[in-house]
Amino acid sequence: MIRRAFLVVLGLIWLGPTYLLLVNASRPPDSYDSSRAWIPSPDMALFTNFAQAWESANLQESLASTALYSVVSPALGVLIGAMAGYTIVVLRLRYGFWWFMLLFGGTIFPSQMLLVPLFVGFSDAGLYDSRVGMILVYTAISVPLSAFVLRNFFTGVAFSIFEAARMDGASTFRIFWRVYLPLATSALAAVFILNFTFIWNDLLFGLTLTQTAEVRPVMTALAGLVTDVYAGTPVPVGLAAGLVVSLPTVVLFVATQRMFARGLALGGLS
Repeated sequence: MIRRAFLVVLGLIWLGPTYLLLVNASRPPDSYDSSRAWIPSPDMALFTNFAQAWESANLQESLASTALYSVVSPALGVLIGAMAGYTIVVLRLRYGFWWFMLLFGGTIFPSQMLLVPLFVGFSDAGLYDSRVGMILVYTAISVPLSAFVLRNFFTGVAFSIFEAARMDGASTFRIFWRVYLPLATSALAAVFILNFTFIWNDLLFGLTLTQTAEVRPVMTALAGLVTDVYAGTPVPVGLAAGLVVSLPTVVLFVATQRMFARGLALGGLS
């Protein structure tokens, strides 16, 4: 009983910021008062606030770009990471562990260290403020985690499966595509969801590598709405936009929670 009560209290504390977000995003734009932030407003203006944010920040194009980045880049990253894990573990690449360390070692550096080199390189290559450039950088970011999870998963698959498929005449790529990828469905889904969430919520790379509304991610577009002083946008409008834009990741986690948990366990992240 005490344990359950303690967990309920922790849950309420955890949900406190969400409650504040919902309550204040639903206020009329001109009625926000920080001293009454915990008290719901009798007037429901959530959709009105979001409509205003949609028009002010041109969210339609930013959402389309973000959806493109968040689907294509994780998919490519998962595929490349799976191929790397398959090559290292199943094909027993020479010095495979050191190749993996080289691949995964880049993640130890803070993202801020990459911004200036990326900006200069993208500018010289003509990739600055382009969707192709953003897909490339997000794909590169997605590969290390994908390789880590899929390498761990393939380590637990019996090597006799590969040998049996080879004896049946299957090519190396056919075994990867028709045998190992289907076996790793849960792990693939889990790492895709993690990369999708990171890319959807990214602000740093969007601020550095994009400029126009057609290319910039949605979180970058929202950055201009959240500050009354600089953007002239009421607080409820910015909160409503942030709330609605965050829904895709919430829906994705809720819809795939069982597969996500199973994939984390199989991939060695649990």
